[in-house]
Amino acid sequence: MMNKRTGLAFYIFLALFIFCVMFPFYYVFLTSIRKPDEIFSTFSLITTKPTIESYINAFTVRPFARYLVNSFIVSFGATALSMVVAAFTAYAVARLKFRGKSVVLGLVLAVSMFPQIAIISPVYLFMKSMGLRNTYFGLIIPYITFALPLGIWYLATFFKEIPFSLEEAAKIDGASPLQTFFLVIAPLAAPGVFTTAILVFINAWNEYLFALTINTDDNMRTVTVGITMFNSQYTIPWGDIAAATVIVTVPLIIMVLIFQKRIVSGLTAGAVKG
Repeated sequence: MMNKRTGLAFYIFLALFIFCVMFPFYYVFLTSIRKPDEIFSTFSLITTKPTIESYINAFTVRPFARYLVNSFIVSFGATALSMVVAAFTAYAVARLKFRGKSVVLGLVLAVSMFPQIAIISPVYLFMKSMGLRNTYFGLIIPYITFALPLGIWYLATFFKEIPFSLEEAAKIDGASPLQTFFLVIAPLAAPGVFTTAILVFINAWNEYLFALTINTDDNMRTVTVGITMFNSQYTIPWGDIAAATVIVTVPLIIMVLIFQKRIVSGLTAGAVKG
């Protein structure tokens, strides 16, 4: 009897937890399919007259498609470049012996501790002096700076778990260090690289402060900044904002669902030694 009560209490708690987590997303979606007059006249949890007018407005009234393209290019570029640098750096930190290794890790950790607001001014002035404002590289470069600490720490953990005997066997067979890295180490660390890349991509996709400050041209804005620009002087188009939020969130959800097994295997690959 006690076990049944415990199980029932657990499922009730789980249902309440899922409700609290999912309710904001549900209400945003509900707002996106409501008409403007219904949004301000009722707080009902259902709608009897759903419409896709807000989704159409997001792409026709404003250059939302351009925002999506900009976010994808910046996020993909920052992820690809940071993963290349992080992979080589993490490999050196995890597999090679050299002086100053602890200093390198300390510097990497220190960079990740700086709040973005503390360095936005020098980053802005640097991008302006280099003529990189309102360009993709103007955002990719600072994104890489903040993505590298995450990538290096994650990948170093995965590289440490790969047996050194495999690397020694490759050297005996005549493989160069680069061949050993690309043919032996990198394939074994693929789950970790994939997981880290997804985390870096999501962080870059959701970044707001640098995107707001560096790229002020409307055609170069990312979705996080573009959505905030939906407001007009006298009204706030909540339906359009909700629709844009749903459109931005759905690709990330689909990506996580598709690669769920890889993400879980990557997050747990370095948890158990052996």
